[in-house]
Amino acid sequence: VQLVESGGASVQPGDSLRLSCAASGFTFSIWTMSWFRQVPGKGLEWVSSIDENGSETYVDFVKGRFTVSRDNAKSTVYLQMTSLKPDDTAVYYCAKGSRTSFTPGQGTQVTISS
Repeated sequence: VQLVESGGASVQPGDSLRLSCAASGFTFSIWTMSWFRQVPGKGLEWVSSIDENGSETYVDFVKGRFTVSRDNAKSTVYLQMTSLKPDDTAVYYCAKGSRTSFTPGQGTQVTISS
């Protein structure tokens, strides 16, 4: 399993970012894919998942601001983030699997600061 995240950056509050995660080494289309995030000193926090049928779920504090999507032809999952807040600052990880059973990638840093 290989998961390579990209798209992390330093942006200002209110900005938008799109994270991408290119997957390989498994049959991407049949797996639920998830996004997590982690701030220093804390554990991984689930953010969103998208199942093999395209059904999306989100943690409450990102609903209406973040959108997860997938392109099975490209074996890629995306996280579109809008109205970013300083509290969204974290390392974001994509993962193969659900919020309770998953294999994470290496992560990409997202920093929100004015």
